[in-house]
Amino acid sequence: MKSGFTAKSIALLFFAVLALYVAVFYGIERARQHKGPWEVDFQTNAEGSPALIVSQAKLGLSDVRIVVHGENASNVTGRVSFDQVKRPVPFGKVIYEDLTFLPGVVTFDLFGHEIELLPRALIADKKLVEWKSGATVDLWPTNKPAEPPHPPKARGR
Repeated sequence: MKSGFTAKSIALLFFAVLALYVAVFYGIERARQHKGPWEVDFQTNAEGSPALIVSQAKLGLSDVRIVVHGENASNVTGRVSFDQVKRPVPFGKVIYEDLTFLPGVVTFDLFGHEIELLPRALIADKKLVEWKSGATVDLWPTNKPAEPPHPPKARGR
């Protein structure tokens, strides 16, 4: 009695499944990365106050300034492209990032101020701010939340 599976049919099935896997894998990777990352310039202004300049080309955002008044960043500058997790930043710290589908979500603790970059809006000290190219968001010591920013709790703990 002859089986329905020959070496030729098994090899053909293997290559068909492999081709489908590769096509789906690269399709998902393209979907994850086609919008590109957040581009953030860490700078200080003339008074020495730290400032972030946020850009994201696919969302049509450029030169969105976030200035933290009443703090000093001692002239530390740099540009960070958030295309991978755990990128070092010149000042402040990243407390959350979800970069599964770019641009993703990045949350900063900047001298006690919580800044969250979302594709739909900017959240500064828990207040929703609509994205607008060229806009400036000023953060003052009196605006700091009563509870300092902290990373989200892990599930199951």
